[in-house]
Amino acid sequence: MSKKSQPDLLEVFTSEGIDKDRVYYLSKQGKIRKIAPMLYTTDMVDDIDGIVRRNLWRVVGLLYPRAVVSERTGVEMKIAGDGSLFVISDKKRPTSIGGITIRPKKGGAPQSTDMPFMENLFMASPARLVLENVVQSRVVNGVSRGLTRTELEEYLDKIIKEKGEDAINKIRNAARELAPKLGLQKEFEILNKVISMLLQTHEGKMESKVGLARSQGFPFDSYRVELFAKLYAELERTAPTFRHGSTSKTLAFFEAYFSNFIEGTKFAIDEAQDIIFKDIVPHNRPEDARDIKGTFDIVSNDREMNRKPKTFDDFMEILQSRHKILMGGRPDKKPGIIKEHANQAGSTLFVAPELVIGTFKQGFEIYKKLTTPFSKAVFMMFLIAEVHPFNDGNGRIGRIMMNAELVSSGEQRIIIPTIYRNNYISALKGISQNAITEPIIRTLDFAQKYTGAIDWNSFDYALDSLSKTRAFVDQNEADEGGVRLILPSKIID
Repeated sequence: MSKKSQPDLLEVFTSEGIDKDRVYYLSKQGKIRKIAPMLYTTDMVDDIDGIVRRNLWRVVGLLYPRAVVSERTGVEMKIAGDGSLFVISDKKRPTSIGGITIRPKKGGAPQSTDMPFMENLFMASPARLVLENVVQSRVVNGVSRGLTRTELEEYLDKIIKEKGEDAINKIRNAARELAPKLGLQKEFEILNKVISMLLQTHEGKMESKVGLARSQGFPFDSYRVELFAKLYAELERTAPTFRHGSTSKTLAFFEAYFSNFIEGTKFAIDEAQDIIFKDIVPHNRPEDARDIKGTFDIVSNDREMNRKPKTFDDFMEILQSRHKILMGGRPDKKPGIIKEHANQAGSTLFVAPELVIGTFKQGFEIYKKLTTPFSKAVFMMFLIAEVHPFNDGNGRIGRIMMNAELVSSGEQRIIIPTIYRNNYISALKGISQNAITEPIIRTLDFAQKYTGAIDWNSFDYALDSLSKTRAFVDQNEADEGGVRLILPSKIID
């Protein structure tokens, strides 16, 4: 082959099949350099670690052609904590390059169900992947080739949550056929038993928290439970506060008013007064009117707001009965009934219907560990907002449950004025989407401080204070104009 007909070299390539003289001269001219036996790069500047990591799967394929990406690597699709990558290959020797060690193991050639992946590699089929992760292996430097039993249960649970029971049964059936070809019949028996326990068709001992919960009929959203644990830890680090609370009907009115305004149910103050205190329902907005009246009926009821759960059954009864009152004017929303279909807000997909009860059970156990009313209130609100258990009214019922925690302990309830809506929503998104816990605590702490700074004994005086502190300013206009909610003590007459 002439020089002109030689193909252009990629950033990482093997010298196999390339004219030796060409490799020699390119190396002498400083245009290529060796990074492993028979493996070269055209990058003469970057360090080897960087070159290998950005060409990771190409490097693996060149060093171990027709290898199958499986075991832990097939599940995680990343380099293990000790720098290992695990593949099934007919080659035996590991290769260390660029801070990574590729660890091959004999285990059967690529099967017809394995998927071609990145040039010379194959990706293990779902059935092969779970079978080869059942294989017991030594833990080296804190990492095993295959998943631990706990990790395997969590992985199978994730498949069931994301794809359903039919999907896991298809994988099990495929694994049953594949096991004899790979000599993994014993591993299939273990896999079959674990799946049966997860599907509650076989009794046995589960090692993971999610596996145990699913086998008992209460599967949960593990990501959300992790968020709850992080919020709990942040709340435990937060210095406790106590702000004596008002029981004024005026405060209950504005709590109902603002809580509905947040959700887009907007009335003028005098309209809301007519609805709540005179039972005058606008003929063109009867459902909206019942929403704000339903909210008020709960938050103004001292007996109801002094109820707080001692057990999980209490929690569910209180939550569902309050929601039934709250959404009583919207029978199409199935008041008090746990959702049957997934719901979302923007890009946030909330907890799947079949995981609601299990996720609530896990969250309630964390809630019980909290000791201060404010911490319990913040946690309760986020628990309900993040699970989103109903077809509608989740934000309002979450804030009702939050304030009941405060009222029942003699503490100041929290209102979220219109101008403060974006602060509140942003803080919720911060923890929901990015696991940032501090803003929601800080936001609600200021809101409670603000609520406690207003004299609620006189409706007119409270309304004047709210107006002067900018409570009714549209949140988007406020953001554009740099206007902020201020405390009554900061008012300059």
